[in-house]
Amino acid sequence: MSRLRVINLGLPKSGTTTLGKALEASGLKVADWKIHNHQTEIKELRNDFVGRLMYRGYFKKGDPLHFMHEFDAFTEISMIARGFNEWPQTDWGLLSSIIDKHPGAKFLYSSRPPEKLVDSMLRWSNLGKRRLPMYQVPGMPEGYGYEVDELIRWIDGHQKFCRRVFEGTDSFLEYDITDPEAPQKIGAFLGLEVKWWGKANVQAERIAKKTAAGKKS
Repeated sequence: MSRLRVINLGLPKSGTTTLGKALEASGLKVADWKIHNHQTEIKELRNDFVGRLMYRGYFKKGDPLHFMHEFDAFTEISMIARGFNEWPQTDWGLLSSIIDKHPGAKFLYSSRPPEKLVDSMLRWSNLGKRRLPMYQVPGMPEGYGYEVDELIRWIDGHQKFCRRVFEGTDSFLEYDITDPEAPQKIGAFLGLEVKWWGKANVQAERIAKKTAAGKKS
């Protein structure tokens, strides 16, 4: 039986941290955005980013998961900060390589209504207001993304991409993070019991809201 590997194709602020916590509580070893020191004995992986490691594995070894063999699930895989700008969830060449190398791989797409996702991006540090518009990201060239409608169109485009490339396969599940049945759907799809479900990053969200309100006053 092929090993279960879980790759989330969701964009930042689409419940990726919640998914990571849920899968970890359910027995999987999870890499969420970054490999932390306590997660590995491999020095070369410590403090490196999932997106960078995926591309390194893809181009150097032909396998995006090559350097992260000890992890079962990858819940936020994009990276847009510190001079890095990598979006594996938009790259069919990389994704198809995972499918070829790992027959047991399952792909999730954590989604939320585009308007709410944009609102969260705009309130999270400088993600929506500065980083996304200033970087050239797949599906949204540099200079676009300053307007809410432009961000919504970009999110909608990614959603259509995921639906189209995985159309007709049984290895893909799109779920709405506001759906009360999301944990049951994820558990049935992955073949495991989801033992925790809630909202992660609540305190960080509150701080972001207070900061934004303070700037307006």
